[in-house]
Parts: sequence; C-alpha cells; structure tokens
Amino acid sequence: MRPRRRVRPGRARRRCDDGRVTTEPTPRTSLPVAGLSNGATGPTADAAPVRPSRTFYDEVGGHETFVRLVDAFYAGVAEDPVLKPMYPEEDLGPARWRLTAFLEQYWGGPTTYSEQRGHPRLRMRHAPYKVNPDARDRWLTHMRAAVDTLGLAPIQEATLWDYLERAAHSLLNTFED
Repeated sequence: MRPRRRVRPGRARRRCDDGRVTTEPTPRTSLPVAGLSNGATGPTADAAPVRPSRTFYDEVGGHETFVRLVDAFYAGVAEDPVLKPMYPEEDLGPARWRLTAFLEQYWGGPTTYSEQRGHPRLRMRHAPYKVNPDARDRWLTHMRAAVDTLGLAPIQEATLWDYLERAAHSLLNTFED
C-alpha cells in the first residue's frame, strides 16, 4: 500500500469514475479581506475589488492624520545629518508628498501614489541609498516621534507602528558604515 500524499490547503480529494483519486480546488464563496483581524470576508476572487466601507485610513482620521504624521517625521529628517543627504531635493516637499501618498494608499485611502508613480517597489526605490542599521534606527526614531504626536487609540498606534517598524527593517541593504 502506498502512503497517502498530503493534500494542499484549499484542495479536496475526489474519486474519479475510473477509480483514480485526484485533488481539485475546494469551492470558495468568499475570501478574507486584507487588514481585517476579525475574520471578515469579502467578495469572491472573480468579483471586482471592493474598497471596504471603513478602512484603517478612515479610522485614524484620513488625509489630515497622514499629513501630520509625515510633516512631523520630516521635521526630524530635515535636521538629521545621516538621513537628510539621502534626499535628492533640497526641499523635502516632494518627499513629503511621496510618503503621504504611499501611506494613504497602503492604509486604504486614495490610490494616488500608484496612479502617479506606479508600483511602490520600496526596496528598489531605496537601493541606491546606504540603508544601514544606523540609518534605519534614525528613521525609526523620527517616525516614532511623529507617531507619538498623533494621539491614536492604542490598537491603531500599535498597528501603524508594527508596519513602520517592519518596513524599516526590510529596507536595510548594508551593514557598512
């Protein structure tokens, strides 16, 4: 007797008319909605994407909140001797716009970033810059100070900070000084 093969998740065993056993996708009526921790489900994969009625972007106050976050962050960056030289513009205005638009889109707001700049490609866009542990930690220090100015509910603050911390660690591209 042959050992039974494991069936991949999302597939079911089915016996064919000729006696063979095959696996096929299990029918799915809905898919989990990204970003919802309560197990809510959304439309099937065949349906057009639908924006949830209330996103994290909405919950934290929308555009104004992300503008405040980014303004506070870049106030620190403007004075940082390691981070400031990484920005190609003397005026940080374009960088402020890019980060605001990216974060708004990521958290369920307008898709302006992708409409104007395409896929975010964060690692590729940061590859030309030396993002070492010191630069990462400085970025996180300024971002932490900025997040603290927002006065978010604890769960919202933790959710936002978790993402920002993971993003900063993922952009590390060298250990050289």
